[in-house]
Amino acid sequence: MSTLLTGWGRTSPTPADLRRPRTLAELRDLVLAAPGRGVVARGLGRSYGDAAQNAGGLVLDCTGLDDWSFDERSGVVTAAGGVSLHDLMTALVPRGWFVPVSPGTRHVTVGGAVAADVHGKNHHRDSSFGAHVRSLTLVTADGAARVLRPGDPLFLATVGGMGLTGVVAEATFGCVPVETSSMRVDVRRTADLDETLDVMTRTDDRYRYTVAWIDLLARGRSMGRSVLTRGDHAPRDTGKPPVFAPRARLHAPPWVPDGLLNGLSVRAFNEVWYRRAPRSATVTQGIAPFFHPLDFVEGWNRMYGSRGFVQYQFVVPFGAEGTLRGIVGSLSAHGTVSFLTVLKRFGPGSGGFLSFPVPGWTLALDIPAGQRGLSGLLRGFDERVAAAGGRVYLAKDARLRADMMAAMYPELARWRTIRDEADPTGLFRSDLSRRLRL
Repeated sequence: MSTLLTGWGRTSPTPADLRRPRTLAELRDLVLAAPGRGVVARGLGRSYGDAAQNAGGLVLDCTGLDDWSFDERSGVVTAAGGVSLHDLMTALVPRGWFVPVSPGTRHVTVGGAVAADVHGKNHHRDSSFGAHVRSLTLVTADGAARVLRPGDPLFLATVGGMGLTGVVAEATFGCVPVETSSMRVDVRRTADLDETLDVMTRTDDRYRYTVAWIDLLARGRSMGRSVLTRGDHAPRDTGKPPVFAPRARLHAPPWVPDGLLNGLSVRAFNEVWYRRAPRSATVTQGIAPFFHPLDFVEGWNRMYGSRGFVQYQFVVPFGAEGTLRGIVGSLSAHGTVSFLTVLKRFGPGSGGFLSFPVPGWTLALDIPAGQRGLSGLLRGFDERVAAAGGRVYLAKDARLRADMMAAMYPELARWRTIRDEADPTGLFRSDLSRRLRL
């Protein structure tokens, strides 16, 4: 029986045979029995596009693989691929530890974090998730469970490889010591994009975590005005005891009228959000509000209506600030509605051949699907980003062309060679891999 699957953006549903292995043996048997349309792993479905879909083939829901262990003295975790970062944080924070990297949602599995090589607000200091992995177990096309370590070519092809080298069955990684469940946060408003870039360049290295929210609808002298949020884990004498038990406070209705997020509503929200932020202040926040504010709304992706939304995230290297300014200017002039627009600085990457982060500036946009002229606008951005030596994030992509993929990822040929050695018949495939001709 087929199950209709989409990414978090809800834009491209396709049917697949969905199975849920609960042991490594079951996982290996399912891989060996995969049909001609192939197989891909899936976690909690937070990839925005079609990375965890496989039309007409097999999709493995790996959330039943949820065993994990922890060494409290060293802060090293060994977790099955289906363990969620939420469950890890719930258990680790009271023991004085935090995951090394957290993306904008805690509802991500360890296997997904490796396959997408997820990044967070600390990339400028701590790189991406794959940089902290000490070993991983990969179930390959022949059913073998192969233990890989940093430096192994297949390890580097798997970190950021979008599940196309095999299924990440387990990973071992180090964590970050914390003394409280609080964050000490400096908040600052900036007047425009140039001030935002200047302040981030000069001050980001003082903080472990930094991000800028940008008002994309602001124009003229206010174009790119932002709210900077920069923080560190609060020390014992200023924060709350280490407890982590967040829950969704609101639930998006099962049906939302199309067009709820439009130019008027988003412009009004942006004005309020910008004005309510202090010009400059230091505040204390909990871990969940700081890292995962959208997780407080269950099913927030439904707020974009029946057509879903596109998240477009790109990175351009330092020195290509002109490209970044040009794209922000084009979005502002076009009146592009993006409910959430965030800017971060990346440091050195993990070394994964298809890993997204490279040193530079990354901008992420959540755009309701179907906006006038959106497809052409984003295609033009793809060309600008590629010309500047940048790339688009595959874990959030739903519309990139294959020729642009090849232009953006210079290690693609090397990745293909290693992938073909591990999977000579192309057993692991997805809707994304077909679209990008991987």
